[in-house]
Amino acid sequence: MECTMLCRQVFGLCIIAASSLPLFATDPPPPPRPTEEQRAEWTRRADTVIEQLKAWKSTHDDPRPAADVEIAAKAVQWILKHNEFHKPNYLDGTKAAVELAEKRLAELQAGKPSWLARLGQSTVLGYDSALDGSVQPLAVTLPKAFDPQVKKRWPLHVVLHGRDGGLTETSFIQRFEGKTPKEDAAWIQLDVFGRTNNAYRWAGEADVFEALATVKRLYPIDDARITLWGFSMGGAGAWHLGLHHPDQWSSVGAGAGFSDTVKYLNLKEPLSPLQTKLVRIYDAVDYALNAANVPIIGYGGELDKQLAASQLMHARGKELGVDIPLLIGPQTEHKFHPDSWREFLAFHLAASEKGRPPFPGHRQLRFTTCTVKYNQCEWLTVEEQAIPYEPSIVEANIDDNGVVHVKTKNVAVLQVVRDVGDAIVLDDSPAMPLTSAAGGLLPGVYFAADADGWKTWDYRVSHDYLTKPNLTKRKHVQGPIDDAFTRSFLCVRGTGTPWSREHHDWAESTLLRFEQEYDKYLRAKLPVITDRQFNEEFFETHNVILFGDPGSNSVLAKVVDQLPLVWNKTSIEVRGEKYDADRHGVPLVYPNPFNHNRYVVVNSGHTFHKTEFEGSNAQLYPRLGDIGVIHFRRGQDGQFNETVLWSDVFGTQWNFVPGQ
Repeated sequence: MECTMLCRQVFGLCIIAASSLPLFATDPPPPPRPTEEQRAEWTRRADTVIEQLKAWKSTHDDPRPAADVEIAAKAVQWILKHNEFHKPNYLDGTKAAVELAEKRLAELQAGKPSWLARLGQSTVLGYDSALDGSVQPLAVTLPKAFDPQVKKRWPLHVVLHGRDGGLTETSFIQRFEGKTPKEDAAWIQLDVFGRTNNAYRWAGEADVFEALATVKRLYPIDDARITLWGFSMGGAGAWHLGLHHPDQWSSVGAGAGFSDTVKYLNLKEPLSPLQTKLVRIYDAVDYALNAANVPIIGYGGELDKQLAASQLMHARGKELGVDIPLLIGPQTEHKFHPDSWREFLAFHLAASEKGRPPFPGHRQLRFTTCTVKYNQCEWLTVEEQAIPYEPSIVEANIDDNGVVHVKTKNVAVLQVVRDVGDAIVLDDSPAMPLTSAAGGLLPGVYFAADADGWKTWDYRVSHDYLTKPNLTKRKHVQGPIDDAFTRSFLCVRGTGTPWSREHHDWAESTLLRFEQEYDKYLRAKLPVITDRQFNEEFFETHNVILFGDPGSNSVLAKVVDQLPLVWNKTSIEVRGEKYDADRHGVPLVYPNPFNHNRYVVVNSGHTFHKTEFEGSNAQLYPRLGDIGVIHFRRGQDGQFNETVLWSDVFGTQWNFVPGQ
């Protein structure tokens, strides 16, 4: 494609979906599949590499380089497991991946890994994900001028690819490994895998930041000059990550993509009140105010329907008094116009040259969030909302006298870095000490709003808030169910005697579906153990996902009395209403009673499924909130049919809110 060639000329390998496909009078023949002999050989060779890597890691203190070898072997295992030979050259790609794994293993065992110092070419690396223990790929390209001996920090471009229904680990390796851009550049480039096609949400978002952390560990990156950009699905990801994390980037660029749910999907029926709240987690248009804190630019071709995303963001910025420039490629469809690309790149190079300002950063902040999942911008943090999923807004500035002036909306608890000023004025409160607050013993000062205005927490209250969290919605423990799968988690299958055999079978089918979908669409083996294997230390290190009932799952039996339901052998009671346990399940997320910094989840994986994964990325929003009641019925084929009877989100105290 013209766009891809243009991007390569500049430096990056832009992954952009084709704007059109050839038409055939009849269906084209399917791409070739491996023979049984090839399958057996490739499986054996990949498995052998994995086994030898285990031995290597057992004798080395730093196991990280093993991930660079394992990712090639894993690529072979996954493409064979899911039979993902979408194109004729995928056979060659699988063979090449096996050979790459063996070549790197030999170099690793000899103590001479050569791939980390490759200049002027792209290299596929791996990292071990803290999310689920899987190995995941990334591609890094070092400039020809890069010299590890020179003490210099380099700017970084983080590039997000577009949707590619044929994307696998092997095709990712084919696309990047050993490829030479036509022109050199003055930055390091990270091309993200993103766990294939999810618009960099959920595990896909974790992938971006884990890949970024890996590159920072390996190469000297200038944190003040990190550029984020993408096209198509990558553009949607840039809107999302750029505006939810506005203090992470020197600039953000979004080509095409989408920035809201309802308009992009052209929904004829309105979303339910619950889903209207939940799409606010990701809809970038609701975070447009955050463009006040980072240079951001949108692009779309004049003939491209996805131009609407940038137009929407540009218009919303104008309403808020925030500049979100808009580039339009004349008479251009779903690709970059050459002139627009040059202007797009120049925007980022100028911002990178300037860099983000050093601490305290911007002296004036305009920040908004609809969830405490995305709650921080430089020196202030929205610790708690008064009403979850409603916009929280903080507008703050530091005057020349060192006084911080803050106006807030829908903020219950706010943290401000103490060193940004001597005193603070919150809304209409009198000036309060900042530098000396709470005995000057903590890096951040906490302020809580009540009916009488804002109050400063002393050291004891602040310390308890950090070390003995109460039952409130806070970052990483704010819901919904799907959020439990964005940090390290562990699924626990019950092995005891179930109270209800039908409920047990439904829970098992739910776990099986989660295993299959996670493996296929999020590219990892689901971490599953039995309740007999469970160690209570896991409460400290993982979100714990429990399947079964209190009879079958001994871990669930330990926590069930502290969850917002009443469960016995025949019924489950929620909000005063009883449901037959033989026909109903109650998936929910709640702070773990043994560790309020972590979740416990009951009988649920992701609340969107195969249809959504294979449809539009914009469909990957939560369906159940924090809790739901599901009626299940076993069909003639033995599979369970499910009907959601009720679902909702809890209030800020993890309580049922009257009237919801």
